[in-house]
Amino acid sequence: MNIDQLIKANHSRNYFSFYNENPKSYDENQMNLGLETFQKQLNNNFYISNLSAVEFEGEEVSPYMMTGLGIHYPKINVSTLLENASSTLESWKNVSIDIKLSILQNSLECVKERFFELAFATMHTTGQSFLMSFQASGPHACDRALEVLASAYEQLNYYPKNVEWVKNFGKFDLKLQKNYKSIPKGVSLIIGCSTFPTWNSVPGIYASLITGNPVIVKPHPKAVYPIAIFVEEIRKELIKNGLSADIIQIGVDTTANPITKLLAESDIVKLIDYTGGNEFGDYIESLGKICFTEKAGINSVIIESCADFDKVAQNLAFSMSLYSGQMCTAPQNIYISKDGVKTDNGHLSYDDCIQKINDAFSQLLNNPKAASPTLGAVQNENTLNRVLNTLKNNNANVIQFDANVINEEFPDARIVKPILVELSSNQSGEFEKECFGPISFIIKTSSLEESLNLASNSAQKYGAITCLAYSIDKEIMQLIEDKMNSVYTPVSFNFVGAAFVNQHAAFSDLHVSGGNPSGNATFTTTEFINKRYTWIGNRYML
Repeated sequence: MNIDQLIKANHSRNYFSFYNENPKSYDENQMNLGLETFQKQLNNNFYISNLSAVEFEGEEVSPYMMTGLGIHYPKINVSTLLENASSTLESWKNVSIDIKLSILQNSLECVKERFFELAFATMHTTGQSFLMSFQASGPHACDRALEVLASAYEQLNYYPKNVEWVKNFGKFDLKLQKNYKSIPKGVSLIIGCSTFPTWNSVPGIYASLITGNPVIVKPHPKAVYPIAIFVEEIRKELIKNGLSADIIQIGVDTTANPITKLLAESDIVKLIDYTGGNEFGDYIESLGKICFTEKAGINSVIIESCADFDKVAQNLAFSMSLYSGQMCTAPQNIYISKDGVKTDNGHLSYDDCIQKINDAFSQLLNNPKAASPTLGAVQNENTLNRVLNTLKNNNANVIQFDANVINEEFPDARIVKPILVELSSNQSGEFEKECFGPISFIIKTSSLEESLNLASNSAQKYGAITCLAYSIDKEIMQLIEDKMNSVYTPVSFNFVGAAFVNQHAAFSDLHVSGGNPSGNATFTTTEFINKRYTWIGNRYML
């Protein structure tokens, strides 16, 4: 894990992955060991290194088994979390960048040994499929951490530690000794989400730690286990190096007795990373602290023309079905002109397009090997109820897919068939809001111009993380790119086959632009690193 190699990968933005995402590339016994460890943890306390607690609490429920996991975590009161974090600030600040890097890289290697346990922990707290749980929570999250470490290491070594400064005054030289220090901003709070508890939180954790800031992780009460594994392995590495384990802590709460606001509003907390809904995200931003937010957005698909609409429809069916639409990058609004779509095989009417999308969904959902692993399970009842209420409230045509999806291993799993709603462009009140979960809208517009205006206006007003567009006309592609980029939304063009708009790759893709209401930060630009510390220069007369 050579840091120069990681920095080079960061600059090239080409494909690079240090941790293999294929479960079959790991020792065949690790799957069984991971499952055994997960099963042993059920209905038991999760102990944290160098942490004693009188009380334990937890309320995680498996969306597959539909039963509580029975795992309880140390309950540490807010004042203790804050005091512990404050007490470690000076010591962690003074640890060299190279030692910090070594500790954090080693922690990732230790997490690697728990990838399969981590996969089952993620699967049974979030509802992701096993494969997505393995990849997103393990290799992909760890690759994102390495991307952060590489960027931070380069930035923190941008200036020399010491320099002898000389200015000639003719008859004499003025000599000054100067040093340059990066001073961390202070205690960092990481607020996790229930759907991607590690992928979304790990970059902020490692960015704050490598820049010298102690961290308090406040996971979602329904998805603690996955991120607790990361916290535990970092604490172990800190202890090995003779440092306080409380440089990173986990603050667990319940939905009935939340502690997030108490932590966020404390004067001790200087940095906040947040992933979640808009309302709470707006509150975090209103605190006036340095914060890095990823909130909700409305992701659009614009279809003007394509080579093969069948391939487009198959790609859309998978993208909209993946993890039942519970991804921040999932496409929601599909804009198609009433005049239909031009293809290499001839013109398709609007109704033809709808039928082909319907057929693609039916083909996917009727494939027993693909349907259940693609959909996963709905993480919580609130998401399901939100979808059902959306259907009740709109006056629209619901496209029904001929399929009945069940998970044979977990027959009680909370699975719902994706819902596709057909709307007209004058029903903006129905589609100009995020509908998180297994529901998407096809919107019939008067023209490409209206489609593009609706998509860009939506991004500007309500936020967007991604936009997917289909066109075989280079001028139109440039028009779409320029229009969507002007509202700080990246565009993916003509994705078919194995390329999906939902997926963002470490060391290459910039996740969230930070320029529209979907969030104010980007994984993992230099700003994501540099706002966590301040450069100070000191001068000594020689």
